[in-house]
Amino acid sequence: LAIAIDFVGALMRSFLALILAMLLAACGGDRAPAKLNIGDIAPVFETIRADGTPAQFPAAWAGKPLVIRFWADWCKYCEGEMKDIEKVYQRLKPRGLDVIAINAGQDRKTVVEFMKKLGVSYPALMDENSAIAKRYGVVGLPTTYFVDAKGIVRAKLIGEADEASFERAALEALK
Repeated sequence: LAIAIDFVGALMRSFLALILAMLLAACGGDRAPAKLNIGDIAPVFETIRADGTPAQFPAAWAGKPLVIRFWADWCKYCEGEMKDIEKVYQRLKPRGLDVIAINAGQDRKTVVEFMKKLGVSYPALMDENSAIAKRYGVVGLPTTYFVDAKGIVRAKLIGEADEASFERAALEALK
């Protein structure tokens, strides 16, 4: 019975991942999702943090380099990478680097529990309808953008990456 329950749980997570991927890739009419590339200005957004406080980009991070991480708890690469991001964040925070983790498509309770489990110190932001993820052109998770102090995307990582890759991209945003 436990094996059957585990199988059904895995099947449900896979189904939810497929639905979210389709939502992230949804066109919103006849328009394709935005493609955000290196050298582009990072799109503005307003949302709330998982703790309920408002967050506005770029206002809240004006003049500071920022890592913008899109994730979900069902993403098999997100957990380990978010812990790796914490290590890079702690090393580069004294140089002015900030990190935010934008959850794509999940509810606040799920986000709060996952962030607590990870024990990372950077904030989680809510994107329950994946509207921010769509503006950024996210089509898969994890996706991470490295934005410089002027709001320009300096690096982008899509999919699984290691700690060294994060650090190289974060250093590029600090230039």
